[in-house]
Amino acid sequence: MSARGPADWFTGTVWQDPVVEAPEPARLRVNRVSFEPGARTAWHTHPLGQTLYVLSGTGRAQTWGGPVRVLRPGDTVWIPPGEKHWHGAAPGHGMVHLAMQEALAGVSVVWLEKVADDAYSAAPAG
Repeated sequence: MSARGPADWFTGTVWQDPVVEAPEPARLRVNRVSFEPGARTAWHTHPLGQTLYVLSGTGRAQTWGGPVRVLRPGDTVWIPPGEKHWHGAAPGHGMVHLAMQEALAGVSVVWLEKVADDAYSAAPAG
């Protein structure tokens, strides 16, 4: 069942569809996340890391202090545990990805501040 991403955690319109929320002792969480053009997450971390798999559209991702990276269908991105990052659609494009992470003591994500418009709009690397 689709749920709109909360405004505290996302900029723009984002829809989340749970795919897997395994019961304990399993820790796996998988969501299909649909970003409308220009939509993105806030900065955040994952205690056990996160894998993104892009299904459609064109997106962007960035780790703290790193360059903005372009994401395309078929791309897989690994974000190590505790690494501050954001991801979302590129300006003028929608993007859908699977977000896969594990929960540690029931926590799979720690939300931080919003991504500033100038940081989001920075020219991607490459």
